[in-house]
Amino acid sequence: MAPSTPAAAAARNRALTEQRFSELSPALSEEVVEALDRGGFHWCTPVQEATIPLLLSHKDVAVDAATGSGKTLAFVVPVVEILRRLSSPPRPHEVLAIIISPTRELSTQIYNVAKPFFATLKGMSSILLVGGTDIKVDLKKMEDEGANILVGTPGKLVDIMDQVDTLGFKNLEILILDEADRLLDLGFQKQVTSIISKLPKLRRTGLFSATQTEAVDELAKAGLRNPVRVGVKAESKLTTKDAGHSEHRPSKTPVGLRLEYVICEASKKSSQLVDFLVQNSRKKIMVYFATCACVDYWAVVLPLLNSLKGSPIIPYHGKMKQGPREKALASFSALSSGILVCTDVAARGLDIPHVDQIVQYDPPQDPNVFVHRAGRTARYDQEGDAIVFLLPKEDAYVEFLKRRGVPLTERECPTDIEDVVPQIRTAALEDRNVMEKGLRAFVSFIRAYKEHHCSYIFQWKDLEIGRLAMEYGLLQIPSMPEVKHHSLSLEGFVPIHGIDVTQIKYKDKAREKQRKKALKRKAEEEAQNPKPEKKRAPEKPEKPKRKKTGKQRQSVQTKEDLDELTHEYRLLKKLKRGEIDEDEYEKLTGFAETDGEGSSDGDASDLDQRKERGNKAQKKPKQRGKGRAGSRKFEGKNKTSSKRR
Repeated sequence: MAPSTPAAAAARNRALTEQRFSELSPALSEEVVEALDRGGFHWCTPVQEATIPLLLSHKDVAVDAATGSGKTLAFVVPVVEILRRLSSPPRPHEVLAIIISPTRELSTQIYNVAKPFFATLKGMSSILLVGGTDIKVDLKKMEDEGANILVGTPGKLVDIMDQVDTLGFKNLEILILDEADRLLDLGFQKQVTSIISKLPKLRRTGLFSATQTEAVDELAKAGLRNPVRVGVKAESKLTTKDAGHSEHRPSKTPVGLRLEYVICEASKKSSQLVDFLVQNSRKKIMVYFATCACVDYWAVVLPLLNSLKGSPIIPYHGKMKQGPREKALASFSALSSGILVCTDVAARGLDIPHVDQIVQYDPPQDPNVFVHRAGRTARYDQEGDAIVFLLPKEDAYVEFLKRRGVPLTERECPTDIEDVVPQIRTAALEDRNVMEKGLRAFVSFIRAYKEHHCSYIFQWKDLEIGRLAMEYGLLQIPSMPEVKHHSLSLEGFVPIHGIDVTQIKYKDKAREKQRKKALKRKAEEEAQNPKPEKKRAPEKPEKPKRKKTGKQRQSVQTKEDLDELTHEYRLLKKLKRGEIDEDEYEKLTGFAETDGEGSSDGDASDLDQRKERGNKAQKKPKQRGKGRAGSRKFEGKNKTSSKRR
């Protein structure tokens, strides 16, 4: 552990109160105080000072306190004290206390923290119930040892309560819901409601969370009787530039935490991350990514880079099996320096010792998670740093967080750093595993970005796909609907010419051998069973045209007459305006002599026939409601034209 600094001492002074555990009222038993002393806990944090006396005084509580503020002891100590004060020892299968949390890791952590205190309870047994373990093993253990205190996740607790008839809940003393908002976010509301419905109403209940939401308020109304609200906020020192003085404002983050942000171009983001990790190589760092696929990719890529070779880099995400997850967490906890690349499964409640830096490479989809991520450092009475990487178009996120009580300070983006993209692309060319993981990570990131709760800040249609693909060191931009059907910018992507990505081999010889076998088998299947050519749909024979009725023929003729008449009317207007002379008019209307043999009588006769057809054609529009005036006017003009000719 690093030696204590003046800043750490100041953080410790702000994180703790002047209240000793041994001097709380109602008083704690000697055995519990001794267990606290052995764990190094002498002074209360604000949330412990406020909550423990309330629960011991038969009050229900809804606690809203900053992450890393000591909430676990705030409910473990009262649970143990309440059970110690029972007048008679319980039966082996009489459940007296239940502690529920959203994840396996958090439940395991709570259980490990509570075990020294549970040990002071003579004649009582406790059991951890989480997913990933065989329910038959749990049932056998409960049958052999009993179960007076249950600590676990909602799903497993519901399974146990449904299958075990021997458990008794009518004398339950206390129910604790830790990370209550997260319980509801993960969709456990149905299970939590089911558990509460099987418990007696005359009990003590505690809801603990770093963020109180509307759903938590609804749960409090349903499960708590006149709860006491406990809100413990840290103070963050902000400087007012215009007034030239500083003031204290409430903050959702621990007092020893320094929050920063850096704005950099998408194509340089991975290089900025590597430079940051190198500069802090002696520290214990957690790096958060958006998806499990992103964690898998960067956990493979980062150790291949020259500047990070030899650095311990451990992946941790929700799709890992329980065994590897526990091993990864234990390995990172034991390190004095190293890097944990992870998703939000490591954002809540985990108390990993002595984490120095939190890096949020991808901002979380849910802004509430930002605080929980950052809260993995500067826990209890320590100090720590957290930084978030933002693209230029995401800078509004800083003001958004400030308004939510999470102030950030800008860190300059260094320019003289090594470009690691060529190294990543070389690794992809040498190993198909790297190339494929990169494509999967990129696609998963784009789709996760579309689900941002702050979509007015993180607008996925503004993403610069070309530059992002360079950040990931991709050899090609994947074919995905989001790229195909939307005009996302491909600017900034530099393709590698002359490379056939289908020929890139796996470095793992066994995988490459398997791939070649699969390709050979596919080729043989296609040779044996060639795909039939798609037959064109036979052209439908044209339907014989029906003869038009007399009415239809008359309608066509009427239209032709009207068109001809309209044409003559336009020419007549041109004649009146002087745009054409009479000879041109006669030629264009067909009245002029074409071979010099026509007579004026013939012209007059032809004109009379045209006028007669025109008058017949005018009858149709007239019946549709057109005014007579227009018709007379038109006829009048024709008469004038006739006289003139």
